[in-house]
Amino acid sequence: MSDREEHLVGEFPLIPKQERAQLKRDLLLKSGHELFVTNGYEHTTAKEIAAHAGVATGTFYRYFSDKRQLLMSLLENQIEMLMPPEPIWGVSDPESTLAALLESHDKRLKAMGMQRLVPELLAKDSEFAEVLAAGKRKIFTRILSGLKMAYDNGLTWKDLDLNTVTWSMMTLAEHAPEKMKQCGNQTDYHQVAKVICRLIFPPEVIKKLQTDETVTEEE
Repeated sequence: MSDREEHLVGEFPLIPKQERAQLKRDLLLKSGHELFVTNGYEHTTAKEIAAHAGVATGTFYRYFSDKRQLLMSLLENQIEMLMPPEPIWGVSDPESTLAALLESHDKRLKAMGMQRLVPELLAKDSEFAEVLAAGKRKIFTRILSGLKMAYDNGLTWKDLDLNTVTWSMMTLAEHAPEKMKQCGNQTDYHQVAKVICRLIFPPEVIKKLQTDETVTEEE
């Protein structure tokens, strides 16, 4: 059997109910993930995934119609994990809070091993690109909603367009891991968070948040 890979996006296969079958399917998913990350999607075949998992090629096709279906099964519950994190506003130290979120997101991406794979998939399949874009739109809406609440509570600059601020935040967060390639030094997420917070909060607001937290601790 040959890999049928017209599109990366398609229906997900049925998950088997028997425990033994589930174990084989999970083994194939793990094998596919390792090979996709190591060799890239284009240079990985169903036969190689089956061999790496220690099962026959026919067993692969018992659970997946092709390698793209296996890939989409891997990504089914991970699309949102690829998105920039949603900030938390109104805390006493928004810079440190956001920096911690960005660092956790970076570690999660590295653990998933998707930095190499996603650009390859985006270039190959427009449907997958739209799935990712839809995920970004959801995160954009949630971040914008949080910013509007902060605006209504008097925490943000009043002369900024919140749509532009949200877009700027997501662009910085999304491309921060690439700083090493472009600038030659590692990404300092505290500095990234500082830039984002300077976009949003006037200095007096930061001071007020810190003061309110100090008062709360003393009480």
